[in-house]
Formats: sequence, C-alpha cells, structure tokens
Amino acid sequence: MTPPFDPLGWLDAELTSLGEAQLLRSLRTRGTAQGPTIALDGRTLINFGSNDYLSLAGDPRLAVAAHAAIEAEGVGSGASPLVTGRGESQRQLEAALAQLEGCEAALLFPSGFAANAGTVPALAGRGDAIFADAKNHASLIDGCRLSKAETHIYRHADCDHLAELLAANGPAARRRLIVTDGLFSMDGDLAPLESIAELAARHEAMLLVDEAHATGVFGPHGRGVAEALGVEHAVDVRVGTLSKALGCGGGFVAGKRTLIDWLANRARSYVFSTAQPGSVASAALAAIEIVKTEPHRRQRLLAEANKLRQRLAAAGWNVGASASPIIPIFVGTPQRAMQLSAALAEQGLFVPGIRPPTVPSDESLLRISLTFGHRGEMIDRLLAALGTIH
Repeated sequence: MTPPFDPLGWLDAELTSLGEAQLLRSLRTRGTAQGPTIALDGRTLINFGSNDYLSLAGDPRLAVAAHAAIEAEGVGSGASPLVTGRGESQRQLEAALAQLEGCEAALLFPSGFAANAGTVPALAGRGDAIFADAKNHASLIDGCRLSKAETHIYRHADCDHLAELLAANGPAARRRLIVTDGLFSMDGDLAPLESIAELAARHEAMLLVDEAHATGVFGPHGRGVAEALGVEHAVDVRVGTLSKALGCGGGFVAGKRTLIDWLANRARSYVFSTAQPGSVASAALAAIEIVKTEPHRRQRLLAEANKLRQRLAAAGWNVGASASPIIPIFVGTPQRAMQLSAALAEQGLFVPGIRPPTVPSDESLLRISLTFGHRGEMIDRLLAALGTIH
C-alpha cells in the first residue's frame, strides 16, 4: 500500500544536507542570566558569544525597573500602540532615546530586525533606488527586498563603488536611499561614514545607518559610530537596538519628528505589531541612565578590545579590519570554524563558530564578542586555549 503523501517530507533530506555541510543549527538551553559566564545545556563556559557589550543584561538595576513596571502596567501590552496606545513607560523611553540620540523624536519597534524591515520599505518603493553595503545585516537586506525599490549592492565599505552606482543609477530614481550598518556585526569593522555622508549629500540621497551593535558603545555619549566619526548631522535615519549593549529587547528609529510620524503610519512592522511590554521599556530606561552616567564601561571595553585584537594578531590569527569589541578570527570553512569552536568549548570557552548563511561560504569564522564583564584572567585563558589549537 502506498503511504500517504507527506507535504513536508522533503524536509528530512534538506536537514540531512545541512548537517553534512556543517550548516545545521540546533536549539540550546541557557540556564543562567546573561553574563561573562554562561550555562549552556548544563555546562558552564566563559561566554565570548554575547552581544551584551556593557554587561547590563543581568544588571539588577534593570530587573528592579522591570519589576516596578509590571506592578504598575501589567505584563502584556494588549495590541498595537496605534490601537490601544503605548504605555507610559514606552512614552518615556521614546523621549529618552530621542534625547540620547540628540534627535527630535524616536519610535520603538518590537525588535531591531522589525525596525529595519519596516523602515526601509516605508522610505523607498517602486521608482526609487536603494544603495546598500554588501555586508549589511539580514534585516536591512530583507527591508530592501520588501521595498520593491531597485536595490544596488556596493562592495563592502567601498565608497568608490558606491559613488559609481550613485552616478549611474541615482539620477533616474524618484528618491535615493543609502543603507549601511555603522558597525558590522560579524567582521567588527566600521562603515566609512565620513565618505558615505559626503556621497549622500552630493547625490541628494537619504542616509540610514543601523547602529545596532554600536549604540551605547561608540561615541562620547554612546550614540554610535556616526557620533564617534563626527557625522551625526548627515544621518537622516538612525536605527538602534535595545537588545545588545542596553541589555533589554526591542529596536528603535530616531530622527526628525516628520520621519517618526511617517513611520508610525507606514512602517508595517510597527503598525501591525503589539507594543513592547512596559517592563522591557522600563528596564531600557534604566540602561540608558547607566550609559549616560557610567561612560567608563564603554571606555574600558574599547581599550580592552584593542589590546585583545593586537594580541591575537601577534599570535598569527587573522582578525581582519575589526575596530570594535566584535573580533572575528577568520578560518575559512564551516567545518574548520565548528571544529575550533568545539575544541574551545572542551576547554571551557564559548566562542561561536559563524558560517553560512550568516557569512559568505569562504569567510567562516570564530566570533569573539568582548564585554565589560570580562576580566583579564578570562581573556588570558582564551588566548592560551587558542594557542593550543592554532
């Protein structure tokens, strides 16, 4: 008797293929708060895989703020902020983010991914042209695809190529939008925002910079790479996240009031998403206050990251053009990345192997993410372990 047709039967073979190529991911369970050490599947490791750059995710001050908000506002938000309204904590957070960013207004999104995926299509559509860095985050890539605009990809951080594309494709477009990460999440390098800003002005293009991994970390006030490089005035759309250095969850866009009013009406990931819980917003408010009052966190973090990059390069590891707490060790193949990651785990260190589709097939890497909570002995232990597997 012929077995009944299984519409999902093809998945078994596809999952097997992913496994054979060392590209199959599996869900793991974390048993502790996020911090410089982490318990994964019951095993405690020194944690070099987190984006908790300022070590705020487990800060008790954030927990106290979240608990107070639950007592005052409950747990859930109920509906889209356009339907049942945003909570008082969300209103305060948007005001605090606008102040932090030095902008007229800010808008909260459920995640940084949602912020990018909703904002790009709200700003560009058919008849428009988008110019995007080849190594932009997936959320920016998907936002470009959703927009239906003509998207032109320039070689990573190559402003000469960007200039060529703008000259060739910009004049015929109704509107032009340049989108780039400020700090690239895998390579750890910074976008050449001075040159990009000059090109945006010359070609009358809007400039969107995603500062997800740089918010709280770069710049005198922790605004990101644009502030650090002195080109904030040229950035029309600032995207950030609360889930990395700020230790919470959610994303935001900051800019002119007209921009925020437009996104509140036309960014589908905002219009059709339930509002962020008040507890998360209140925790983020506490995190922003820490960013403002404890600049030594980002200052020490950047200094330690610079030292670690130098020590890794001196030991013969390829760290690329990293200029941040994100330090890649390029190893080539997915198989090599996962082998090295497993070998480090055997020595009590969690350093994730990064492979396609996150990075190109020949650029698999170990991604070291340094945080304020890492101490000298932890870094020394990492370097010693790397020395045994070189």
